[in-house]
Amino acid sequence: MTMCSAISRTKPVQRALALTLLLRPNTEGSSNAIAKSRRFCPGVSPSIYPLRATSRSYCSKMALTEGLLFRQLFEAESSTYTYLLGDTETKEAILIDPVLETIERDLKLIHELGLNLKVAVNTHCHADHITSTGLMKKRLVGLKSAISKFSGASADILLSEGDKIYFGKHHLTARETPGHTDGCMVLVTGDQNMAFTGDTLLIRGCGRTDFQQGCAKKLYESVHQKIFTLPDQCLVYPAHDYRGQTVSTVGEERMFNPRLTKSLEEFENIMSNLNLPKPKKIDIAVPANLVCGVHDV
Repeated sequence: MTMCSAISRTKPVQRALALTLLLRPNTEGSSNAIAKSRRFCPGVSPSIYPLRATSRSYCSKMALTEGLLFRQLFEAESSTYTYLLGDTETKEAILIDPVLETIERDLKLIHELGLNLKVAVNTHCHADHITSTGLMKKRLVGLKSAISKFSGASADILLSEGDKIYFGKHHLTARETPGHTDGCMVLVTGDQNMAFTGDTLLIRGCGRTDFQQGCAKKLYESVHQKIFTLPDQCLVYPAHDYRGQTVSTVGEERMFNPRLTKSLEEFENIMSNLNLPKPKKIDIAVPANLVCGVHDV
């Protein structure tokens, strides 16, 4: 007796249930695939499974811009994102906010992808981790470091408003965004499809303003004048995230950011009452990062 003839002899309700069970796809394999893929690209494929921030390594999702290679990398201790961008034709590349603890991972990926790393740039002088730019320069011939000229840090390239960092046919444009520190910058792709916002703008949050020349008023103005003026669809890639989020958009943050949708007065009140502990590594990270991350390392 065939399965179909057996089903045809059952009652209508039983027949419908049997057909449903027969036709239901096997999702076990796809669920396992989704769970495995999340370790490399969290937040890209939607599913019912929760994000696990501690398992994040890197995101291999390609950028929207044609000919642009993009990788989002994660360092778990400081919850820092490092970004690798490259020209798929010339293989010239840049690295944003590299972390000392993950230098071997980053160098391995750069080698595997056959990239020629031209510039390693920090969005500001970090207080929660030591940059790997100094040591990376010793490993890669011709690599240059870059940071804002207002950061007080040393680097091969000191960036100002409107300066461009070129790699192949692509470039990033620096936008000065003081507030978290005096030397904060946002780096925007030439087509304004992507913005690397450092600690100035986080996903549904922002950087603190209670140390390192922090100023809530400056940060508020920086976000509204230099980031919220970008296109709604511009992707926001922050330097940190502590809740398993990987990317937002300018339009989302303009509408839903719980701090920066407030008035300036309300924002200043929020920022003055955060009562956050100081970063664990601030006493060693800041002095090291002022000299490209090679001080007493």
